[in-house]
Amino acid sequence: MTQTLTLRRPDDWHLHLRDGAMLRAVLPESARDFARAIIMPNLVPPVVTAADATAYRERILAALPEGASFTPLMTLYLTEATDPADVVAAHASGLIAAVKLYPAGATTNSASGVRDMDRVQPVFEAMAEAGIPLCVHGEVTRAEIDIFDREAVFIEEVLDPIRRRTPGLRVVMEHITTADACAYLRQGGDNLGATITTHHLMINRNHILVGGIKPHYYCLPVAKRERHREALVELATSGFERVFLGTDSAPHTQASKESACGCAGVFSASVTMPCLAQVFEAAGALDRLEAFASLNGPAFYRMAPNEARITLEKGEALVIPPRIDTEDGPVVIFDPGTEILWRVTG
Repeated sequence: MTQTLTLRRPDDWHLHLRDGAMLRAVLPESARDFARAIIMPNLVPPVVTAADATAYRERILAALPEGASFTPLMTLYLTEATDPADVVAAHASGLIAAVKLYPAGATTNSASGVRDMDRVQPVFEAMAEAGIPLCVHGEVTRAEIDIFDREAVFIEEVLDPIRRRTPGLRVVMEHITTADACAYLRQGGDNLGATITTHHLMINRNHILVGGIKPHYYCLPVAKRERHREALVELATSGFERVFLGTDSAPHTQASKESACGCAGVFSASVTMPCLAQVFEAAGALDRLEAFASLNGPAFYRMAPNEARITLEKGEALVIPPRIDTEDGPVVIFDPGTEILWRVTG
């Protein structure tokens, strides 16, 4: 007996598309199911100006498969040299939807990020006045802080002080991974939202480390203890209005993942919606999947939800392709290691 679920076409509020051959290979995987996506700006060199964002957007649109309906929502990479006026003008023109804060050294291609938050305070103030969202990679990078504590310390030492200094600033805590972040979001007020990834809803740190290192589960922020995963599932499936899907789907070639210093990133674009249906069904919350994937994000970004629909069907176990091929080399697709009974059928 099959079961079907129809919902508004979802959006991805945190997506890495890379550039060149990788962009051309991975973009169809997102455009198939998602109508829009917040595009991360951490290219080499990064997308730091309106001119950079315009050029990158044109390359994305040129790489779309014929007939695909997909809107890239561009962002600017915040640096200590960012011009507040450029940010405000880019947002007012409709070119960008947000600005991305990377603490320097926190993740892939973040070397150009911010070291001294005081130096970007004028940008925060201009963004608050203009209503421009700030997307935050929420980890401190000091060597003495345990990698599993970086998110909680960032909230206390960096994010909360920024928000207190700039009360009108609209902030998205991206790819949250801890019960601490869930609690902070719940009491954070209307100007604070958060995204949760597909993989952080499905794996904990044991998946990375038990029985040998599993490099294709390694990401930043790194997956935490099971109690944190459970807190994320509870939040995502609760109907809470300021949490929404951001896959953080981040392609790296198989060789660069399976190396002596494997890259951080999980490529989940191909399987996100079936995986989410599995998670929400297990939580008894299939009726809340549309809010998480299709409604809450547009509401926070002050956009209309999509009118188009997608349909998922429950049936035989989904066969997850092991990888997709690119001109740069194969990219391994996220496999949660558990049976997925849902698939997108239309």
